[in-house]
Amino acid sequence: MVAIIQDVSEMQRAAESLRTAGKRIGIVPTMGYLHEGHLSLIRTAKHHADVVVTTIFVNPKQFGPAEDYERYPRDLSNDSLLASSAGTDYIFAPESKSMYPNEYLTDVHIERYSSILEGRSRPGHFQGVATVVTKLLNITKPHVAVFGQKDAQQAVVIRQMLRDLNYDIELVIAPTVREADGLALSSRNSYLSTEERKQAPVLFQSLNLAEQRVREGVRVSVRIINEMSEFITNRSAGVIDYISIADSNTLEELSAIEGQRSVLISLAVRFGATRLIDNQIVKV
Repeated sequence: MVAIIQDVSEMQRAAESLRTAGKRIGIVPTMGYLHEGHLSLIRTAKHHADVVVTTIFVNPKQFGPAEDYERYPRDLSNDSLLASSAGTDYIFAPESKSMYPNEYLTDVHIERYSSILEGRSRPGHFQGVATVVTKLLNITKPHVAVFGQKDAQQAVVIRQMLRDLNYDIELVIAPTVREADGLALSSRNSYLSTEERKQAPVLFQSLNLAEQRVREGVRVSVRIINEMSEFITNRSAGVIDYISIADSNTLEELSAIEGQRSVLISLAVRFGATRLIDNQIVKV
């Protein structure tokens, strides 16, 4: 049975005991309301470690004032059952007041990456992500951390942070898990109405269209972006936040695809009050 720990000091003691016993620890940071995408990350971590810690914490620091922190879905009881079935040994589910006590003053800011793409649309988001991941790593003391490719910019931010702060932690980025119709799994999919859910696969379809155009030799980014935009607009009521074609390593947006081995094509689209993101790395 999975062990559920909510106290920070208790988790640190458990992690130290595991390290002393020679166990390799893997961490899967989540905000809970687990789905198959999360479970695939847990199974990946199990492949890379002896013991898996799944963290479940809806981090207030990565939500903007008009975002969905209060209504973000939570179900620790069901999450525990799902996480255990996928191979989790420990769930670390702290309360917000223990992660950010009164007079908390320290944040982690990643230059450049925090203000582009998702960061431009969600100011402060990646500072919140970097801060909470730093704290979770210090608490769970892992040897390996597993994140998903669905949050592509987050993966780049965490990789940079681990390198810059000299963390001796292996980073594994696992593939995006999708529904049969291509929609990337997300806890926020539960917000979609029946009609919005029918339309939402247009994101993945537009990414496939973009990949096809790149393979056909189209190299001018705006041509691909305009075609994606028209595709989405004509087939759904989705409101496009952004569509980007960028270097997959640096996230530098490209006016033309020239000399890159791969590019990251990413987008964010709103269906009603629900904002969905998706991406695809395309080899050139």
